[in-house]
Amino acid sequence: MPKIFKLKSNFKPAGDQPEAIKKLLKGIEKGFDFQTLLGVTGSGKTFTAANIIQEVNKPTLVIAPNKALAAQLYREYKNFFPENAVHYFVSYYDYYQPEAYLPITDTYIDKESMINDEIDRLRHGATSALASRRDVIIVASVSCIYNLGIPNAYLEARLVLRKDQIITRQDFIKQLVKIQFERTNGVLKRGQFHVRGDIFEIRPMSENVIYRLELKDQTISDLMIIDNTTKNILDNLTEMVIFPPKHFVSTQPQIEQAIKNILAELKERLTYFKKNGFLLEAERLERRTKYDMEMLHSLGYCHGIENYSRHLTGKLAGEAPDPLLSYFPWKDGKPDFLTIIDESHISIPQIRGMYNGDQARKKTLTQYGWRLPSALDNRPLKFSEFEKRIGQVIFTSATPGDYEAKHSKQVVEQVIRPTGLIDPEIEIRPVFNKETNYSQINDVIEEIKKVTSAGERTIINTLTKKQAEDLNSYLNSQGLKANYLHSDIKTFARTEILKQFREGLFDTLIGVNLLREGLDLPEVTFVAVLDADREGFLRSQTSLMQIMGRAARNVKGKIILYADKKTESMRKAINEVNRRRTKQLIYNKKNNITPVNIYKKIEEFLDIAQD
Repeated sequence: MPKIFKLKSNFKPAGDQPEAIKKLLKGIEKGFDFQTLLGVTGSGKTFTAANIIQEVNKPTLVIAPNKALAAQLYREYKNFFPENAVHYFVSYYDYYQPEAYLPITDTYIDKESMINDEIDRLRHGATSALASRRDVIIVASVSCIYNLGIPNAYLEARLVLRKDQIITRQDFIKQLVKIQFERTNGVLKRGQFHVRGDIFEIRPMSENVIYRLELKDQTISDLMIIDNTTKNILDNLTEMVIFPPKHFVSTQPQIEQAIKNILAELKERLTYFKKNGFLLEAERLERRTKYDMEMLHSLGYCHGIENYSRHLTGKLAGEAPDPLLSYFPWKDGKPDFLTIIDESHISIPQIRGMYNGDQARKKTLTQYGWRLPSALDNRPLKFSEFEKRIGQVIFTSATPGDYEAKHSKQVVEQVIRPTGLIDPEIEIRPVFNKETNYSQINDVIEEIKKVTSAGERTIINTLTKKQAEDLNSYLNSQGLKANYLHSDIKTFARTEILKQFREGLFDTLIGVNLLREGLDLPEVTFVAVLDADREGFLRSQTSLMQIMGRAARNVKGKIILYADKKTESMRKAINEVNRRRTKQLIYNKKNNITPVNIYKKIEEFLDIAQD
């Protein structure tokens, strides 16, 4: 089979990379379902994975634990594979408050959300690429295990248009409306089209362009792609494929059948409530469901429509939903794609826990008459379902977890960096120094001033978001340029903050979890961990090693743990770092290598279109 992926890089595998690539490919050839790439920070795990993707020659799903890391990985893979289809798939909510009910206070919380149209565009780009080609890499967050319609219905609803194809104007309008495009006479937005005589202009969800179609004598005479801003013709085509602007695609007969099934379920549920004396719950459920069905019948949509997805998709009760994973190809009854789970020590626990959290909330809603029991089937995959739907897997992490250790047929260590960089030494300083009357904040400010004067960057890791925000305000009040990063900040804002940090618009970045895993910030020379002796999840061996790794991309890397005692987690983390340092020093001496900084071009993580 000809190679479909073309890796572009100015570098060749070096350090531990050549051996890691060789071993992992051998494992894939042997049919290993799980393998682990234990790569230290800055060892080029993504470059190793890119070499694997090129050789395996299959569509690839890369899963990251958060949106910021997913954006960074997207840019890296985009640069490695400029001629292939690399896409970004994360949750499209800028703000999301799930529907919930608190029985103790009798408080109902309605769903509130704010959808980011740009992320929605990128999601559609991912699914349309999977439906039309094989040289696809999708970089996704763990939200890729949530329900996403039915792939076959999405694929079958696409319109394939060819030059000289016979089609009438009215028929084409009906087809566009049928797959949920909206007709407009105003400014053309994504998912809309307008018609002037025999000229159609269609704005797809997946691209920032306009599809232009011209008819002549009931025949397609021209198919063009037009720039959305300048309206210049970008390309003339002989064939064009238009995918639906929504992932949940239902025909009118399907909607009518779904309404019948929903009303039948409602009748059964009302009988149960009334029989057991739950009259308030019965009244509440009947009123809401009948209103929703009226909206669905007249508009084809209702608020909270996803709660009726089982009926709209024709699934059986309890049957697994179809997430992004279902859009990837299968062959001979098996997944025909490669899965790379980045920072797996975080990603795997997240995926494992998502189903139970979702079900706990929805069971309360169904118990008290806010939703029908079928709402429970609008859910993420169970972990066992996830395991059955992924292809051969490579876990990548500097600190693999128990799951990887138990299931991996092979663990490949990548400790030697191509740059020869050594893990920085670790210094422990007191949270409060009685001799100098200095707190950890006073001390860290003095260190920041030294680092900033040299034109370098600092990362400070705190225990809470509030502490990060308060410390940011204090540092700025002291004349230091700082900013903070945590999960409350919107997706695009996070990537912009990281870019500004690298550019030097501010010198100190403060955070909690988001500054731990995988972020590639080679300008950082100093990492401070406040309250390092607060034993727990945020100060475990894994957490400490991950945050300390942010200083391992620069020859001047320096780490200070502020602690009044050395915890067991600190001891284990320091011992492991020392083990790796010893191996790295021996390798450099044997091969006469002088460590050099990692260099990385500063660029936008995501391809953001401006309307």
